[in-house]
Amino acid sequence: MSVSEQRRKRKRIGKLSNWSLLAQFFSVRSLILCFSFLSFLCFISTTIPLNSSGFHPVLVVSSLPLLSSWSSRTVELDEDFGGGFLPLEIENRVVFPDYVLLLVSGRREDVIVEKSAGGGLECVYFAKTVNREKRNAEFTVQKALYFDEYGEFRSIVRCPLPSLNDSAEVKLRWVGQKTGISRENGNGLLLGNATVNSWDNVVYSATFDGNSVVVFVKGLSFRPGRVSDPSPLTCHFEWEDRERNEKSVTVTKAIAAAQEVVRCSLPENRHGSAEGIRVTIGVAHSFHPRSHNPVVLPSVARISRRKRKRTDKKYEFCVCTMVWNQASAIREWVMYHAWLGVERWFIYDNNSDDGSDEVISELDLENYNISRHVWPWIKTQEAGFSHCALRAKEECKWISFMDVDEYFYFPHSSPYTGRNSLRGLVSKFSSSSRAIAEIRTSCHSFGPSGLSSLPAKGVTVGYTCRLLSPERHKSIVRPDALDPTLLNVVHHFHIKKGYRYLNLPENIALINHYKYQVWEVFRLKFHRRVATYVADWQENQNEGSRDRAPGLGTEAIEPPDWPHRFCEVWDTRLRDLVVANFTDHSTGLLPWEMGDALFPHSSS
Repeated sequence: MSVSEQRRKRKRIGKLSNWSLLAQFFSVRSLILCFSFLSFLCFISTTIPLNSSGFHPVLVVSSLPLLSSWSSRTVELDEDFGGGFLPLEIENRVVFPDYVLLLVSGRREDVIVEKSAGGGLECVYFAKTVNREKRNAEFTVQKALYFDEYGEFRSIVRCPLPSLNDSAEVKLRWVGQKTGISRENGNGLLLGNATVNSWDNVVYSATFDGNSVVVFVKGLSFRPGRVSDPSPLTCHFEWEDRERNEKSVTVTKAIAAAQEVVRCSLPENRHGSAEGIRVTIGVAHSFHPRSHNPVVLPSVARISRRKRKRTDKKYEFCVCTMVWNQASAIREWVMYHAWLGVERWFIYDNNSDDGSDEVISELDLENYNISRHVWPWIKTQEAGFSHCALRAKEECKWISFMDVDEYFYFPHSSPYTGRNSLRGLVSKFSSSSRAIAEIRTSCHSFGPSGLSSLPAKGVTVGYTCRLLSPERHKSIVRPDALDPTLLNVVHHFHIKKGYRYLNLPENIALINHYKYQVWEVFRLKFHRRVATYVADWQENQNEGSRDRAPGLGTEAIEPPDWPHRFCEVWDTRLRDLVVANFTDHSTGLLPWEMGDALFPHSSS
């Protein structure tokens, strides 16, 4: 039975158990009360007509002239709509290469929505040439691609790209509503502002870090891998007084910059009131020679405060990763590294729609201390890791940035073997070597190992043939010792002056990188690379780079000899360790095959 089938089975069993418990509580008296209540409802319905549209939230028009848009007035529910949902509004739209992303404020907290079904929403498109008087009659509708929560008070909706004749000013409505668009008609069209931003040029996220705010920006064109001069940049904070219906903008200096990250000083005496406000970046005209005036970039970013799981002390060792449609890989990766001593997990979900969120939720319920952070911004892995480093600084002494196809391994010759060995390694440097802020580990790349289909027992057991020499390295870092720019090139971060890094010898620790898996898995890499400064595989760039698969072109066409490629050395050491330590002797199964942990997990 597959993991997904077991998940559905557990849900069915849970539902049956809940109904059994409810049945025990129903007495004759409660049944009489229920019958009386239903009779009352029938009486009410004969005098007060009920409409299904009364249970939908309203999106209202909002405007903001400087920093993109959001409503400057209190949002209230329309009288024709019930109070069962929080009010919603479309704050912004960002046009990506494959879809339009809508950022929506408010939440549907009392219903469970199917994310992959677009949350019960439809996307409404209008022709570019149609005037507003004719819009009520001339529009097209497509089903929303995906719905998800984003932060504490916002959600995101992905809509298909408009046709060539339609505007990108996409609106929303609930599935099943009648045609027509005016709110006065009671049809449930969900309106919002007219702001449309291009993904190539937008401020997309911001978060606190002590007495500063770290802002994430597309469009600055800073050189990758280099610290940049922040002096041409300014930071613009917009404050809103809802009682007086007034707005003001405060400008501060940027104090650090690199790649897509700008660190801003907070306005004086405003530290406690900056959460949730809009922030953007201004660029001096000397930096933009085509403009004679400072340019203020469009922004969809609100300053967020990172949520911290309650703990009396910092975790010794944490892990952060970014995933796209890796539901089948997450469970094995988490269970294995938890056995090595990982105490806390940060999963940045980069637009997955394969049930990854369900796998992460189940692991958290199984006490793996794992959290999912929605990160809808494509090709921003470096920025996402910078964002994660800020979260980890408050919770973790050490954190590793790695992918879900990478596994730490300690050879038999290593003094660090067995359960909690990885945590033991970093603990040593916490207590004895304060000057070391980064631990680098070499990666060995494994190939398909003769397989043509997914290995039933997981990657650690299935793939056993690799390239002879290691490729690159991955790092474990101290988040409190990172450079203020948070500059990283995925594999390692820049660290503060006075600290140094350590290269672990291969006889101490290695990383098995299951990079070239069976074609069914590997071809997904052609969709889009997550790293900002690495060319997508469909692009005819850097074809000889180690970031690409040697011998492959720009199309996802399986070579005839794919199962036997990248095989120079047979290496079964990690497979043998996993089989010896994780196999259930009564069933012969590994925990990720069963869908539940065989080892009761705790963070201790």
